[in-house]
Amino acid sequence: MRSRTSTDIHRRLSIRTAVTAGLAAAALAATAAAATAATAPGAATASPQGHRTQQVEYFTGAAGHPRHTTVPASEPVSPAERAAIAGDGDVTSIVQNGPVGAKLDVVFIGDGYTAAQQEDFHADVRAKWAKISAVEPYASYAGLFNVWAVDAVSHESGVSGDPTQDVVRDTALDSAFFCEGTERLLCVDTGKVESYASKAPAADLVVMLANSTKYGGAGYNDVSSQVGYDGIATASSDNDRSDQIAVHETGHSLGKLADEYAYGQSGTYPGPEPAEANLTTFSADEMTAQRQKWYRWIGQESPDGGAVGAFEGGGYYEYGINRPTENSIMRTLGREFNLPGREAMIAGFYRYASVLSSTVATDRAIPRTTRIHLGAPTSATVKWYVDGRERKAARGRHTVVVRALGVPADGRTHTVTARATDRTAAVRDPALRKQLSGKLTWRVSP
Repeated sequence: MRSRTSTDIHRRLSIRTAVTAGLAAAALAATAAAATAATAPGAATASPQGHRTQQVEYFTGAAGHPRHTTVPASEPVSPAERAAIAGDGDVTSIVQNGPVGAKLDVVFIGDGYTAAQQEDFHADVRAKWAKISAVEPYASYAGLFNVWAVDAVSHESGVSGDPTQDVVRDTALDSAFFCEGTERLLCVDTGKVESYASKAPAADLVVMLANSTKYGGAGYNDVSSQVGYDGIATASSDNDRSDQIAVHETGHSLGKLADEYAYGQSGTYPGPEPAEANLTTFSADEMTAQRQKWYRWIGQESPDGGAVGAFEGGGYYEYGINRPTENSIMRTLGREFNLPGREAMIAGFYRYASVLSSTVATDRAIPRTTRIHLGAPTSATVKWYVDGRERKAARGRHTVVVRALGVPADGRTHTVTARATDRTAAVRDPALRKQLSGKLTWRVSP
């Protein structure tokens, strides 16, 4: 693998071996019944006929409720395909906000881009990430993310099923509309996605961009990944509304949020109290009295409209289960995350990213002339300490020169410590607040 920085993106790409694979799955029969479940789509399972299947979430329109269905699970990547992928997959840094390990790393992989179109793919990643990161709480926490593009060179431009079901194209990831006969369902070979994602320095979240203007996408949630990411979202590269698909899917993968719509399960929810933060069997009064679920947000005006309460319907059932607001993005695309949803998303960000980061290594002594720059959210309070004593004059600064902090030039080793606490008003859970602090310490050489 050859890693490239964003300054290298205009270098001429060499022709590389593309992955060749059959696309018979793109022409599957158009008679698929929608599968229903009381939980989010899960990992591959065996059908009654013994075939491995995968539940996915898809979207019939830009302002509609999502739907679920079952598709054939991807076959294991063959040795020949694995060898071809090994020779492909240049990695480009699109956004670099700090060290891998201190940031949440988003990996975009393209399909239907030829060798000559990889710069187009990089431009599409930038455009798609700009739209995703404009949505709250991404916008307030943009500095917590690194973004990578992994090139996957296709023999043909575009993807199968675009514009019509009979169109079949030879692409690296076998992505296709009309998956199982559903036009807007954009499926992908998840095994090949895994192989390409493994080339990035880290992959916490994976988005597959299909080279297409056609509206569509899918969410593969709770996939079994050796790389370690939580899910795969697929979306069209050049459709102005497909970014909302990726945002909704990250509500599942990062926020661990449930769908808030009723679909497929008529009647009353029969199960126990849901584990997800945005569904409950309690009423608003019961939540408040028993200090359950989103009781801290009850009555507060939510960014998706209206006050937080307990609205019946969610988790695919019409009755017996409640959601926080009338219509958040976990119910309908094009909406905002509600207040409990935003808090859950921030918790998801911090599962991978640290509140504080720096490119100045902490595992070796630094001279007094070193300039330290910190990465921290705008909602974080930064404090500096020399040998354990705060330098109040530097409070709030994200960049300092070590000697300007007053580190003595006395021939002895000293320590400089930066501490940060994220005091965002979007988090009310005390247990989560405890996780929103961090520190970095450097030894300063004599």
